[in-house]
Amino acid sequence: MAPFRLLELLILGAVLAGFAGLLLRRNLFLKVLSMDVIGSAVVALFVLVGARSGLRSPILSAAANAPAAAATAWADPIPQAVILTAIVIGLSIQALLLVVITRLSRIDPGLDLASFDTGGQR
Repeated sequence: MAPFRLLELLILGAVLAGFAGLLLRRNLFLKVLSMDVIGSAVVALFVLVGARSGLRSPILSAAANAPAAAATAWADPIPQAVILTAIVIGLSIQALLLVVITRLSRIDPGLDLASFDTGGQR
C-alpha cells in the first residue's frame, strides 16, 4: 500500500471518529473536542495534499538556477497558506465555544445537552 494512501485512510478514520463523537456524545465539552479532532484531520489532509507534488520549500536561491534544481519537486505553497488560515480560524472558534461552555457550566455542571433543551417554551 502506498504511504499516501495509508495516510489518507488514517485521516479519514480521524474524521469519522470525530464525526461519531459529535453525533453520539451528549456532553458539550466532548462535542467541542470532537470538532477539534475533525479540524485537525482536515488540516492534516491539506498538509498531505500539499506534500504530493514534493517536499522542498518553494524558496528560490542562487543555486536554484542550476539545471539539477529545475527537476526538483517543489511543495505547493497554496495549501500551506490555507492551512495557516484554517488553524487560526479553528483556534478562535474553539476558544469561543469553550468560553460559552464555561458560562453554561454555571447552569449545569454536567454539561448534558438535554439539560439545556427548553422544549419549545420561552
